[in-house]
Amino acid sequence: MTHSTAAWTPTPPTALLVLADGTEIEGTGLGAEGIAVGEVCFNTALTGYQEILTDPSYAGQIVTFTFPHIGNVGANDEDIEDLTPAKRAGAVGAVFKSDLTDPSNHRAGEHLNDWLKRRGVVAMCGIDTRALTALIREKGMPNAVIAHARDGVFDRAELKRRAAEWPGLVGLDLAREVTSGQSSTWTETPWRLGDGYGRQDAPTMHIVAIDYGVKRNILRLLAGLGAEVTVVPATTTAEDVLAMHPDGIFLSNGPGDPAATGDYAVPVIRELLKSDIPVFGICLGHQMLALALGARTVKMHQGHHGANHPVKDHTTGKVEIVSMNHGFAVDSASLPDTVEETHVSLFDGSNCGIALKGRPVFSVQQHPEASPGPQDSHYLFRRFVNLIRARKNEPALAER
Repeated sequence: MTHSTAAWTPTPPTALLVLADGTEIEGTGLGAEGIAVGEVCFNTALTGYQEILTDPSYAGQIVTFTFPHIGNVGANDEDIEDLTPAKRAGAVGAVFKSDLTDPSNHRAGEHLNDWLKRRGVVAMCGIDTRALTALIREKGMPNAVIAHARDGVFDRAELKRRAAEWPGLVGLDLAREVTSGQSSTWTETPWRLGDGYGRQDAPTMHIVAIDYGVKRNILRLLAGLGAEVTVVPATTTAEDVLAMHPDGIFLSNGPGDPAATGDYAVPVIRELLKSDIPVFGICLGHQMLALALGARTVKMHQGHHGANHPVKDHTTGKVEIVSMNHGFAVDSASLPDTVEETHVSLFDGSNCGIALKGRPVFSVQQHPEASPGPQDSHYLFRRFVNLIRARKNEPALAER
Protein backbone atom coordinates (compact mmCIF):
# COMPACT_ATOMS: atom_id res chain seq x y z
CA MET A 1 0.00 0.00 0.00
CA THR A 2 1.41 3.35 -0.99
CA HIS A 3 0.82 6.59 0.88
CA SER A 4 0.63 9.88 -0.98
CA THR A 5 1.81 13.08 0.61
CA ALA A 6 0.26 16.37 -0.41
CA ALA A 7 2.64 18.65 -2.25
CA TRP A 8 1.68 21.45 0.10
CA THR A 9 -0.72 22.12 2.93
CA PRO A 10 -3.24 24.84 2.19
CA THR A 11 -3.21 27.66 4.70
CA PRO A 12 -6.70 28.91 5.53
CA PRO A 13 -7.17 32.66 5.13
CA THR A 14 -7.14 34.69 8.33
CA ALA A 15 -8.42 37.87 6.69
CA LEU A 16 -11.14 38.80 4.22
CA LEU A 17 -11.91 41.89 2.21
CA VAL A 18 -15.55 41.69 1.17
CA LEU A 19 -16.74 44.27 -1.33
CA ALA A 20 -20.29 45.59 -1.52
CA ASP A 21 -20.91 43.63 -4.75
CA GLY A 22 -20.13 40.38 -2.93
CA THR A 23 -16.55 39.96 -4.15
CA GLU A 24 -14.42 38.13 -1.56
CA ILE A 25 -10.65 38.64 -1.41
CA GLU A 26 -8.76 36.30 0.91
CA GLY A 27 -5.48 37.06 2.65
CA THR A 28 -3.46 36.90 5.84
CA GLY A 29 -4.56 38.96 8.81
CA LEU A 30 -2.42 41.70 10.32
CA GLY A 31 -2.97 44.33 12.98
CA ALA A 32 -6.08 44.24 15.13
CA GLU A 33 -8.52 41.36 15.00
CA GLY A 34 -12.10 42.31 14.26
CA ILE A 35 -14.23 43.86 11.54
CA ALA A 36 -14.13 47.34 10.02
CA VAL A 37 -16.42 48.89 7.41
CA GLY A 38 -15.30 51.61 5.02
CA GLU A 39 -14.60 52.81 1.51
CA VAL A 40 -11.61 51.17 -0.19
CA CYS A 41 -9.10 53.51 -1.82
CA PHE A 42 -5.50 53.09 -2.97
CA ASN A 43 -2.47 55.21 -2.10
CA THR A 44 0.58 55.31 -4.38
CA ALA A 45 3.05 56.92 -1.95
CA LEU A 46 6.39 55.19 -1.37
CA THR A 47 6.90 56.78 2.05
CA GLY A 48 4.92 57.87 5.08
CA TYR A 49 2.69 54.87 5.81
CA GLN A 50 2.31 55.86 9.45
CA GLU A 51 1.34 59.43 8.56
CA ILE A 52 -1.16 58.11 6.02
CA LEU A 53 -2.84 55.75 8.48
CA THR A 54 -3.14 58.46 11.15
CA ASP A 55 -4.40 61.22 8.83
CA PRO A 56 -7.95 62.02 10.04
CA SER A 57 -8.90 62.65 6.41
CA TYR A 58 -8.85 58.84 5.98
CA ALA A 59 -11.58 58.28 8.58
CA GLY A 60 -14.12 55.82 7.20
CA GLN A 61 -11.65 54.42 4.65
CA ILE A 62 -9.63 51.25 4.07
CA VAL A 63 -6.29 52.14 2.47
CA THR A 64 -4.66 49.85 -0.09
CA PHE A 65 -0.92 50.51 -0.36
CA THR A 66 0.34 50.03 -3.91
CA PHE A 67 3.99 50.10 -2.78
CA PRO A 68 4.86 46.51 -1.80
CA HIS A 69 7.51 47.14 0.87
CA ILE A 70 5.78 48.46 3.98
CA GLY A 71 7.10 48.34 7.52
CA ASN A 72 10.84 48.69 6.94
CA VAL A 73 11.16 51.81 9.10
CA GLY A 74 8.89 50.43 11.82
CA ALA A 75 6.63 52.71 13.82
CA ASN A 76 7.12 55.35 16.49
CA ASP A 77 5.16 57.83 18.56
CA GLU A 78 6.30 60.87 16.55
CA ASP A 79 5.19 60.12 12.99
CA ILE A 80 1.48 60.47 13.64
CA GLU A 81 -0.84 63.17 12.37
CA ASP A 82 -4.04 63.09 14.43
CA LEU A 83 -4.15 65.42 17.41
CA THR A 84 -5.63 62.88 19.82
CA PRO A 85 -4.26 59.35 19.19
CA ALA A 86 -6.67 57.87 21.73
CA LYS A 87 -9.55 58.76 19.40
CA ARG A 88 -7.90 56.73 16.59
CA ALA A 89 -9.03 59.20 13.96
CA GLY A 90 -7.73 57.89 10.65
CA ALA A 91 -7.93 54.84 8.41
CA VAL A 92 -10.05 51.99 9.78
CA GLY A 93 -8.31 49.34 7.71
CA ALA A 94 -5.20 48.69 5.61
CA VAL A 95 -4.33 46.33 2.77
CA PHE A 96 -0.73 45.36 1.90
CA LYS A 97 0.73 43.14 -0.82
CA SER A 98 3.45 41.52 1.28
CA ASP A 99 3.88 40.68 4.92
CA LEU A 100 5.24 43.59 6.94
CA THR A 101 9.02 43.73 6.97
CA ASP A 102 11.01 43.96 10.19
CA PRO A 103 12.05 47.50 11.11
CA SER A 104 15.53 48.73 10.30
CA ASN A 105 15.66 52.36 11.30
CA HIS A 106 17.18 54.26 14.23
CA ARG A 107 13.85 55.98 14.91
CA ALA A 108 11.80 52.75 15.04
CA GLY A 109 10.07 52.21 18.38
CA GLU A 110 8.18 49.03 17.50
CA HIS A 111 7.17 46.69 14.70
CA LEU A 112 4.47 48.12 12.46
CA ASN A 113 2.22 45.12 13.12
CA ASP A 114 2.36 45.76 16.87
CA TRP A 115 1.53 49.41 16.26
CA LEU A 116 -1.44 48.46 14.04
CA LYS A 117 -2.78 46.24 16.83
CA ARG A 118 -2.38 48.98 19.41
CA ARG A 119 -3.96 51.50 17.06
CA GLY A 120 -6.93 49.22 16.35
CA VAL A 121 -6.37 49.08 12.57
CA VAL A 122 -7.70 45.90 10.94
CA ALA A 123 -5.24 44.92 8.21
CA MET A 124 -4.35 42.17 5.78
CA CYS A 125 -1.62 41.15 3.35
CA GLY A 126 -0.94 38.47 0.76
CA ILE A 127 -3.25 39.75 -1.97
CA ASP A 128 -2.60 41.14 -5.43
CA THR A 129 -2.86 44.86 -4.70
CA ARG A 130 -2.30 45.60 -8.40
CA ALA A 131 -5.52 43.77 -9.24
CA LEU A 132 -7.40 45.57 -6.46
CA THR A 133 -6.06 48.91 -7.65
CA ALA A 134 -7.11 48.12 -11.23
CA LEU A 135 -10.59 47.22 -9.95
CA ILE A 136 -10.86 50.59 -8.16
CA ARG A 137 -9.65 52.45 -11.26
CA GLU A 138 -12.25 50.64 -13.37
CA LYS A 139 -15.26 50.60 -11.06
CA GLY A 140 -14.56 53.35 -8.52
CA MET A 141 -13.92 53.16 -4.77
CA PRO A 142 -16.12 50.37 -3.38
CA ASN A 143 -17.68 50.10 0.04
CA ALA A 144 -16.31 47.05 1.83
CA VAL A 145 -15.75 45.14 5.04
CA ILE A 146 -12.28 44.06 6.14
CA ALA A 147 -12.17 41.25 8.71
CA HIS A 148 -9.30 39.58 10.59
CA ALA A 149 -9.66 36.41 12.67
CA ARG A 150 -6.66 34.28 13.66
CA ASP A 151 -8.75 31.09 13.60
CA GLY A 152 -9.94 31.81 10.06
CA VAL A 153 -13.60 31.49 11.02
CA PHE A 154 -15.81 34.07 9.29
CA ASP A 155 -19.54 34.53 8.85
CA ARG A 156 -19.21 35.35 5.18
CA ALA A 157 -22.90 35.96 4.65
CA GLU A 158 -22.93 38.51 7.47
CA LEU A 159 -19.83 40.24 6.09
CA LYS A 160 -21.47 40.51 2.67
CA ARG A 161 -24.60 41.93 4.25
CA ARG A 162 -22.67 44.57 6.19
CA ALA A 163 -20.65 45.57 3.13
CA ALA A 164 -23.76 45.88 0.98
CA GLU A 165 -25.74 47.84 3.57
CA TRP A 166 -23.08 50.40 4.55
CA PRO A 167 -24.32 53.69 3.03
CA GLY A 168 -20.87 55.04 2.12
CA LEU A 169 -19.28 58.47 2.51
CA VAL A 170 -21.75 60.51 0.47
CA GLY A 171 -23.86 62.53 2.88
CA LEU A 172 -21.65 61.53 5.82
CA ASP A 173 -20.29 64.22 8.16
CA LEU A 174 -17.20 62.76 9.80
CA ALA A 175 -15.63 66.04 10.91
CA ARG A 176 -17.73 65.98 14.08
CA GLU A 177 -16.19 62.60 14.97
CA VAL A 178 -12.54 63.54 14.47
CA THR A 179 -12.49 67.19 15.58
CA SER A 180 -11.01 68.42 18.86
CA GLY A 181 -13.24 68.27 21.90
CA GLN A 182 -12.12 71.69 23.08
CA SER A 183 -9.85 74.58 22.14
CA SER A 184 -6.09 74.20 22.56
CA THR A 185 -2.88 76.07 21.81
CA TRP A 186 -0.26 74.65 19.46
CA THR A 187 3.39 75.74 19.61
CA GLU A 188 5.39 72.75 18.25
CA THR A 189 7.53 73.54 15.17
CA PRO A 190 8.83 71.26 12.37
CA TRP A 191 11.26 68.39 12.95
CA ARG A 192 14.94 68.99 12.27
CA LEU A 193 17.72 66.42 12.04
CA GLY A 194 19.59 66.24 15.31
CA ASP A 195 17.10 68.44 17.14
CA GLY A 196 13.72 66.79 16.65
CA TYR A 197 10.66 69.00 17.03
CA GLY A 198 11.11 72.55 18.26
CA ARG A 199 8.84 75.02 20.02
CA GLN A 200 7.62 78.50 19.14
CA ASP A 201 8.36 80.63 22.20
CA ALA A 202 8.17 84.07 20.60
CA PRO A 203 5.14 84.19 18.27
CA THR A 204 4.57 87.27 16.13
CA MET A 205 1.02 86.46 15.01
CA HIS A 206 -2.07 84.59 16.13
CA ILE A 207 -3.83 82.11 13.86
CA VAL A 208 -7.09 80.34 14.70
CA ALA A 209 -7.33 76.90 13.06
CA ILE A 210 -10.80 75.41 12.69
CA ASP A 211 -10.27 71.70 13.19
CA TYR A 212 -12.25 69.50 10.78
CA GLY A 213 -9.60 66.79 11.27
CA VAL A 214 -6.38 68.79 11.25
CA LYS A 215 -2.94 67.22 10.74
CA ARG A 216 -0.13 68.02 13.14
CA ASN A 217 2.37 69.03 10.48
CA ILE A 218 0.07 71.80 9.26
CA LEU A 219 0.15 73.30 12.73
CA ARG A 220 3.92 72.81 12.97
CA LEU A 221 4.56 74.69 9.73
CA LEU A 222 2.35 77.58 10.85
CA ALA A 223 4.12 77.71 14.22
CA GLY A 224 7.48 77.51 12.48
CA LEU A 225 6.66 80.73 10.61
CA GLY A 226 6.02 82.61 13.84
CA ALA A 227 2.42 81.79 14.69
CA GLU A 228 0.76 80.95 17.93
CA VAL A 229 -2.02 78.64 16.77
CA THR A 230 -5.31 78.23 18.60
CA VAL A 231 -7.07 75.04 17.49
CA VAL A 232 -10.86 75.15 17.84
CA PRO A 233 -13.55 72.47 17.29
CA ALA A 234 -15.32 72.21 13.93
CA THR A 235 -18.58 73.55 15.37
CA THR A 236 -17.09 76.75 16.80
CA THR A 237 -19.16 79.82 15.92
CA ALA A 238 -17.87 82.77 13.91
CA GLU A 239 -18.51 85.00 16.92
CA ASP A 240 -16.25 82.86 19.11
CA VAL A 241 -13.50 82.76 16.46
CA LEU A 242 -13.53 86.55 15.99
CA ALA A 243 -13.54 87.06 19.76
CA MET A 244 -10.06 85.48 19.80
CA HIS A 245 -8.80 88.40 17.64
CA PRO A 246 -6.93 86.26 15.12
CA ASP A 247 -4.48 87.68 12.60
CA GLY A 248 -5.36 84.78 10.30
CA ILE A 249 -7.95 82.00 10.06
CA PHE A 250 -7.09 78.50 8.86
CA LEU A 251 -9.65 75.95 7.60
CA SER A 252 -8.25 72.45 8.08
CA ASN A 253 -8.34 69.18 6.23
CA GLY A 254 -10.78 66.46 7.28
CA PRO A 255 -12.83 63.43 6.23
CA GLY A 256 -16.29 62.76 4.86
CA ASP A 257 -18.63 64.55 2.49
CA PRO A 258 -17.94 68.32 2.37
CA ALA A 259 -21.59 69.04 1.62
CA ALA A 260 -22.62 67.31 4.86
CA THR A 261 -20.04 69.14 6.97
CA GLY A 262 -21.00 72.32 5.15
CA ASP A 263 -24.44 72.30 6.75
CA TYR A 264 -22.91 73.90 9.84
CA ALA A 265 -19.45 74.99 8.61
CA VAL A 266 -20.47 77.08 5.59
CA PRO A 267 -22.57 79.66 7.49
CA VAL A 268 -19.66 80.16 9.90
CA ILE A 269 -17.17 80.66 7.06
CA ARG A 270 -19.46 83.11 5.29
CA GLU A 271 -19.67 85.16 8.47
CA LEU A 272 -15.87 85.08 8.87
CA LEU A 273 -15.44 86.27 5.28
CA LYS A 274 -17.26 89.49 6.18
CA SER A 275 -14.11 90.50 8.04
CA ASP A 276 -10.85 91.35 6.26
CA ILE A 277 -8.88 88.67 8.11
CA PRO A 278 -6.72 86.47 5.81
CA VAL A 279 -8.15 82.96 5.33
CA PHE A 280 -6.33 79.82 4.13
CA GLY A 281 -7.88 76.37 3.62
CA ILE A 282 -6.47 72.92 2.85
CA CYS A 283 -8.30 69.80 1.58
CA LEU A 284 -11.73 69.73 3.27
CA GLY A 285 -11.09 73.34 4.29
CA HIS A 286 -10.64 74.16 0.60
CA GLN A 287 -13.95 72.49 -0.21
CA MET A 288 -15.67 74.28 2.69
CA LEU A 289 -14.42 77.63 1.42
CA ALA A 290 -15.57 76.84 -2.13
CA LEU A 291 -19.05 75.92 -0.85
CA ALA A 292 -19.17 79.14 1.18
CA LEU A 293 -18.34 81.11 -1.98
CA GLY A 294 -21.15 79.49 -3.94
CA ALA A 295 -19.46 76.52 -5.67
CA ARG A 296 -20.39 72.82 -5.57
CA THR A 297 -18.47 69.68 -4.65
CA VAL A 298 -18.69 66.30 -6.37
CA LYS A 299 -17.76 62.71 -5.49
CA MET A 300 -14.75 61.48 -7.47
CA HIS A 301 -14.52 58.15 -9.27
CA GLN A 302 -11.29 56.90 -7.68
CA GLY A 303 -10.09 59.95 -5.79
CA HIS A 304 -6.54 61.23 -5.52
CA HIS A 305 -4.35 59.51 -2.92
CA GLY A 306 -0.57 59.58 -3.14
CA ALA A 307 2.59 61.65 -2.93
CA ASN A 308 3.41 61.96 -6.63
CA HIS A 309 0.62 64.11 -8.04
CA PRO A 310 1.48 66.95 -10.46
CA VAL A 311 -0.38 70.21 -9.87
CA LYS A 312 0.01 73.46 -11.80
CA ASP A 313 -0.03 76.78 -9.98
CA HIS A 314 -1.57 79.23 -12.45
CA THR A 315 -0.35 82.18 -10.36
CA THR A 316 3.29 81.32 -11.09
CA GLY A 317 3.05 78.95 -14.07
CA LYS A 318 5.06 76.38 -12.14
CA VAL A 319 4.28 72.68 -11.73
CA GLU A 320 4.73 71.10 -8.32
CA ILE A 321 4.63 67.48 -7.16
CA VAL A 322 2.28 67.21 -4.21
CA SER A 323 0.65 64.87 -1.73
CA MET A 324 -3.06 64.24 -2.26
CA ASN A 325 -5.80 62.61 -0.23
CA HIS A 326 -9.36 63.33 -1.26
CA GLY A 327 -12.38 61.52 -2.66
CA PHE A 328 -14.44 64.67 -3.26
CA ALA A 329 -13.50 67.67 -5.40
CA VAL A 330 -14.65 71.21 -6.09
CA ASP A 331 -16.55 71.42 -9.38
CA SER A 332 -14.59 73.97 -11.43
CA ALA A 333 -17.62 74.71 -13.59
CA SER A 334 -19.54 75.88 -10.52
CA LEU A 335 -17.02 78.53 -9.42
CA PRO A 336 -18.59 82.02 -9.44
CA ASP A 337 -16.98 84.95 -11.26
CA THR A 338 -15.68 86.34 -7.97
CA VAL A 339 -13.42 83.29 -7.56
CA GLU A 340 -10.20 82.58 -9.45
CA GLU A 341 -9.04 79.01 -10.08
CA THR A 342 -5.38 79.01 -9.02
CA HIS A 343 -4.34 75.34 -9.13
CA VAL A 344 -5.34 72.34 -11.26
CA SER A 345 -4.41 68.67 -11.29
CA LEU A 346 -2.38 67.65 -14.32
CA PHE A 347 -3.68 64.10 -13.94
CA ASP A 348 -7.33 64.86 -14.67
CA GLY A 349 -7.74 68.64 -14.77
CA SER A 350 -9.75 68.74 -11.54
CA ASN A 351 -9.69 71.82 -9.35
CA CYS A 352 -6.90 72.06 -6.79
CA GLY A 353 -6.97 75.68 -5.69
CA ILE A 354 -9.02 78.88 -5.56
CA ALA A 355 -8.64 82.50 -4.49
CA LEU A 356 -11.30 85.12 -3.79
CA LYS A 357 -10.56 88.01 -6.13
CA GLY A 358 -9.38 91.15 -4.39
CA ARG A 359 -9.42 89.54 -0.95
CA PRO A 360 -6.75 87.80 1.22
CA VAL A 361 -8.58 84.48 0.92
CA PHE A 362 -7.36 81.30 -0.80
CA SER A 363 -7.26 77.52 -0.48
CA VAL A 364 -5.80 74.39 -2.05
CA GLN A 365 -6.96 70.81 -2.41
CA GLN A 366 -3.54 69.17 -2.03
CA HIS A 367 -1.63 68.64 1.21
CA PRO A 368 1.32 71.07 1.11
CA GLU A 369 2.28 70.08 4.66
CA ALA A 370 2.91 66.38 3.89
CA SER A 371 5.38 65.35 6.60
CA PRO A 372 7.09 62.59 4.53
CA GLY A 373 7.17 64.95 1.54
CA PRO A 374 7.13 66.22 -1.09
CA GLN A 375 7.74 69.79 0.02
CA ASP A 376 7.16 71.60 -3.29
CA SER A 377 4.07 73.35 -1.87
CA HIS A 378 5.52 74.64 1.40
CA TYR A 379 5.48 78.10 -0.16
CA LEU A 380 1.72 78.21 0.37
CA PHE A 381 2.21 78.61 4.12
CA ARG A 382 4.51 81.56 3.46
CA ARG A 383 1.91 82.97 1.06
CA PHE A 384 -0.66 82.84 3.87
CA VAL A 385 1.71 84.34 6.42
CA ASN A 386 2.60 87.12 3.96
CA LEU A 387 -1.07 88.10 3.75
CA ILE A 388 -1.02 88.45 7.53
CA ARG A 389 2.25 90.38 7.47
CA ALA A 390 0.93 92.74 4.79
CA ARG A 391 -2.08 93.53 6.96
CA LYS A 392 0.37 94.41 9.76
CA ASN A 393 2.58 96.48 7.40
CA GLU A 394 5.46 94.02 7.78
CA PRO A 395 7.82 93.00 4.95
CA ALA A 396 6.98 89.82 3.06
CA LEU A 397 8.93 86.59 3.39
CA ALA A 398 10.40 84.99 0.29
CA GLU A 399 7.93 82.31 -0.84
CA ARG A 400 10.64 79.87 -1.93
